[in-house]
Amino acid sequence: MLSPEEILSFRREIYGYYRKSRRSLPWRDTFNPYHILISEVMLQQTQVERVNGKYQELIAAFPDLHSLAQAELSAVLRAWSGLGYNRRAISLIKLARTVVAEYGGVLPQDVEKLASLPGIGKATAGSIAAFAFNKPAVFAETNIRRVFIHFFFRDSEFVNDRDILRLVEATLDRTNPREWYYALMDYGAMLKRSVPNPNRRSAHYKKQAPFEDSDRKIRGEILRILLAGKPLSAKKIATTLKERSDRVDRILVQLHGEGFIKEDRTGYYIP
Repeated sequence: MLSPEEILSFRREIYGYYRKSRRSLPWRDTFNPYHILISEVMLQQTQVERVNGKYQELIAAFPDLHSLAQAELSAVLRAWSGLGYNRRAISLIKLARTVVAEYGGVLPQDVEKLASLPGIGKATAGSIAAFAFNKPAVFAETNIRRVFIHFFFRDSEFVNDRDILRLVEATLDRTNPREWYYALMDYGAMLKRSVPNPNRRSAHYKKQAPFEDSDRKIRGEILRILLAGKPLSAKKIATTLKERSDRVDRILVQLHGEGFIKEDRTGYYIP
């Protein structure tokens, strides 16, 4: 356990950096729960720079949960294009429909209720609770994890999130968790640039597989060409992408099963 003096010293270090080097990001300038929800889902597995370019675009297209709940998948995917991990777009539509049906279109503040929504795990639920409602939720994401490993696990090679979360809870600024977590994230982003990545010593660290020639890349290209025009046959898709028919057929089956595409006599299309 940390002493009160150690906790105070740690907070001073984090807040000191934050006061000098706070990142200016549009989702930090709002308390609108829907806007913060959109930003947090976008930030899952996507760099801040890419999210910054798409955040306002998606909110302009779908300004609230009701409009998102009524949207067609093809329209959401067009607004989402460029962010990758397109399953999040489907999850957002399902989430919006759930919140409209069960909560009257008002995003719940309770972490457990948030975590039960489509596409929202415990970490994202905690971040939404903290940033939208200033709740002292306990969570860790990649930048926060990096800070705690750097400060408290310098000699450890296999750091479990369970141990990190104990320290997150112990050091949490409960009077202003929103700004505290922003400060932690900015310090973590700085550490990524200035030192060898401490997250490589996390028990949960996974090196991302190469994107080139991956199924993930082909999935994105299939969705891109289907969004751009009329329905296409599997053969036409394979020819357009210059990919093997068996590989394209397998991925089309996956996309169909996940709800991304449908098929009729004219070919595959996005509903």
